[in-house]
Amino acid sequence: MTSIDEAIERYRTERPRFDVAAKLTAAHIRRRAARARISCEVSHRAKEVSSFITKAQAKGYVDPWVEITDKAGVRIVVQHRGLLDRALDLVQECLTPVGVPEDDRDAPGGEDRLQYPRLHVQVQAWGDQTDDAGKPYECEIQIRTEATDLWARMSHKLMYKPAGHEVPSDVRRSLYRLIALVELYDLEVERGVNALTLHPDIARSNRLLEETEHIFRTFTEHHPRRELSEEVVDVLVRTIGPDESAYLERLARFADERREDLERAYSDYGPASDHFLRHGRYILASQPESLIIFERLSTAKLLLHGIWLDQLPESMLADMADAWGVFL
Repeated sequence: MTSIDEAIERYRTERPRFDVAAKLTAAHIRRRAARARISCEVSHRAKEVSSFITKAQAKGYVDPWVEITDKAGVRIVVQHRGLLDRALDLVQECLTPVGVPEDDRDAPGGEDRLQYPRLHVQVQAWGDQTDDAGKPYECEIQIRTEATDLWARMSHKLMYKPAGHEVPSDVRRSLYRLIALVELYDLEVERGVNALTLHPDIARSNRLLEETEHIFRTFTEHHPRRELSEEVVDVLVRTIGPDESAYLERLARFADERREDLERAYSDYGPASDHFLRHGRYILASQPESLIIFERLSTAKLLLHGIWLDQLPESMLADMADAWGVFL
């Protein structure tokens, strides 16, 4: 058992290791989510020392070191409520759970109240970070929808309570009323996503881009420009023929077989390269559709070139051909 002072001093010393543990865990989840084709944003953090001190002093813990379980934290944000269970299953499959998930989304007795639905999982952190006794660190995983994440971050700021003060009841009530809108927003997003599958032309481009994004995330964590992706994919889809499923399988094989070449291209010309950061060139090498372009340059260069010239600047394709080491 550790006292508050002992726990605080220990956390000051070990926080860098918790930060590494959280970072490795987030990266592992990000890779596994991409392979499982789960669209999500994954972030991480080690608890700030000041937050640890505040929590240790305010909560009346018997053993603050053991009872403060969010020293390392990872947050998974999915598009809508229908993806929460898939994200939870993924975490439980790719990491070692510690205890049972804290899941009050459908807890009985809360139907007449507006409350924030918690979905937290305590896991053994990914990687080899351990304490001085050789015990692996733990990591708290929070899983939220985009709408719930927005509400949680906003309410955390607005409902912060300085010492000796309470948040006014009308402010608290206003924030919790927003939970009803969060639920409606999540349901409408899920309905819209499902409804798009009934429109083949729109759905085809969306599926192609979504699947390509999953593969792209195994190479880089860069956030691409969605509007640029949509414009380019609308052209690229005309080069792949009617059998979309067969092409997606081909693209996945291409990414596996040419992984070293792709890693080199993204390293030399991608979002972290001098070409991109200093000169602003090779912009498409920072976009997920670059995978399709590289594949088409390898297998259908003339077709790609002919269709591209009618729709997009030739210089953009020339840059990609240069990055891939082929001539147009």
